[in-house]
Amino acid sequence: MIGRIKGTLIDKTPPDVLVDVNGVGYEIQLPMTSFYQLPNIGEVATIYTHFIVREDAQLLFGFSDTSERALFRELIKANGVGPKLACTILSGMSAQDFVQCVIHEDISNLVKLPGVGKKTAERLVVELKDKLEKLSRSDVHFDSSAPSLPNSQIQRPSLRGDAHAKNEALSALLALGYKPMQAEKVIKQVYVEGMTSEQAIRESLRAMS
Repeated sequence: MIGRIKGTLIDKTPPDVLVDVNGVGYEIQLPMTSFYQLPNIGEVATIYTHFIVREDAQLLFGFSDTSERALFRELIKANGVGPKLACTILSGMSAQDFVQCVIHEDISNLVKLPGVGKKTAERLVVELKDKLEKLSRSDVHFDSSAPSLPNSQIQRPSLRGDAHAKNEALSALLALGYKPMQAEKVIKQVYVEGMTSEQAIRESLRAMS
């Protein structure tokens, strides 16, 4: 089991990163709430990981802290929830918000997440409520997602940079399970000239939730 990776961040293409550890590059997929907290390319990153081995693939999922990883591990134990859907859920709302939705049986907010219909939301509540109540009373602390930057802090790149940010944001939303028309529409609504792809993704996810 690979439990933690510490190395130089050499590529960030949301929701995936590439981390160099002594010459070995590890490809890791992160929920966007963890992706937002990564350092800049070229800096050292510490990522807590969960390694999944399948017949057709070996997948490494990463998290900014052990609390979010613990929630991911509970999610993938639920019927009908694979690692991709678990990442999508943790990208669509903070771990803290998800725990509260389950504990308070807030189905209306859970079904706003892509891939989570009413039956899945009800199943998550039934299967996870007791577990998450115990988890929230333990030493595990869930933090809300990082706030978005105000427009005054957004750097103004070229128009070509704007197009790249939009395309990267669109690719990330599609990877998280959003439908193309839905993703394109929300990016168009929230995008402000000069936004980075991470800011566009964050505001898109907030708009859809």
